[in-house]
Amino acid sequence: MSETIDRRSFVVQGSTAALSLTALGKVSRPHHSPQDEVVTAVMGVNSRGNELATSFARVGAHVKYICDVDARAVDATVADVANLQTRRPQGITDFRRALDDPSLDALVIAAPDHWHAPATLLALEAGKHVYLEKPCGHNAREGEVLVEAQRRYGRVVQLGTQQRSSPESQHVIQEIRGGLIGQPYFARSWYANTRDTIGRGAPAAVPAWLDYELWQGPAPRTPYRDNVVHYNWHWFWHWGTGEINNNGTHEIDVCRWALGVDFPSKVTSAGGRYHFDDDWECTDTQVASFEFANGATITWEGRSCNGRPTENRGRGASIHGTTGTVVLDRSGYVVYDLENNEIARGVQGESTDALDTRGGGSLTDRHIANFLDAVRGEATPTAPIDDGHRTQLLCHLGNIAQRTNGVLHCDSQTGRIVDNVEAMGLWSREYEPGWEAKV
Repeated sequence: MSETIDRRSFVVQGSTAALSLTALGKVSRPHHSPQDEVVTAVMGVNSRGNELATSFARVGAHVKYICDVDARAVDATVADVANLQTRRPQGITDFRRALDDPSLDALVIAAPDHWHAPATLLALEAGKHVYLEKPCGHNAREGEVLVEAQRRYGRVVQLGTQQRSSPESQHVIQEIRGGLIGQPYFARSWYANTRDTIGRGAPAAVPAWLDYELWQGPAPRTPYRDNVVHYNWHWFWHWGTGEINNNGTHEIDVCRWALGVDFPSKVTSAGGRYHFDDDWECTDTQVASFEFANGATITWEGRSCNGRPTENRGRGASIHGTTGTVVLDRSGYVVYDLENNEIARGVQGESTDALDTRGGGSLTDRHIANFLDAVRGEATPTAPIDDGHRTQLLCHLGNIAQRTNGVLHCDSQTGRIVDNVEAMGLWSREYEPGWEAKV
């Protein structure tokens, strides 16, 4: 059964642990032999985290803890994982109790966005490796902090952009670098879904199955409303980061990978909340553009409430060069010449659902296997946090440009916004006292 933690314990522990990286004197096993199992805890298992928990067990890790503020999700995921490994995992409410376990090697994080960086920092502080779902932070500053923290503590932090572990994607990116489509200069990314309205929420009693105090964590306190938990938090700036950071991270990451670019020099965005009149604060339609100092450009088109596909794909990317185009998604790639003739194709062995937000399957398994090998010292992470931060920063900059109705000029060496006080005001956020992000 799930454990509970009272409000006083949470406030005291939260304020002392915070996001500052003071040494706790606890370091998990830094080295592994190839035969060593990697002991993990999974945080946030209502949806994507359930897939991660079962994938970690399936790939060969020992999932020791299942952590969630929703007691129902804990019980369901404990049962699912117990069917895949010989030792039944322990279900707990507060993931920080798992960090106290010296046998724990890694924390897997799939909680809401506002928890991603704080939980990662606490895990690194405790000497643990981290598998982190996108986005790597609720705001641009948190990504910078995670890069600093990973370098300080020397643990593996893998961002959950699983297409980086796709053999088909790895192959075609290498071919693009080798001149497959001449000089690549433009990349387009997209995601289209047909999401329903979230309506108008109302104050309500906190459900018995939910530890809402812990769910809020580092975010400033707000009364419980009935249209936030679960999933709808994605569309509120207080906790979420919009579709561009939700699904856009994956596709923008592929574009940046293919073009070989890092930080932008200019960012613009247009869009709005068009489809419904409800509590949804982020855009449901957005077109963002990212220009780079080498002359390359990436665009993002997000349509959350009109799912008509692009290139017959609900999500994907197209990379355009001087002699051709590559269209790729999680299922594989197709190469076209300038006359639109197909000249090459590579498809993985299983079909994928472009709109499956839980995202299980072989790509997740491969990405997790790469993470486990990196923890054992046998591989290099395919999506290390320093590279993942570059992608995530593009997404945050797209939101900042949208929210300030302006053109952002950026330092192409750091991605930081230049000469725009209003925009830099959205670089970070306010935290519940004691949880400020710092190294």
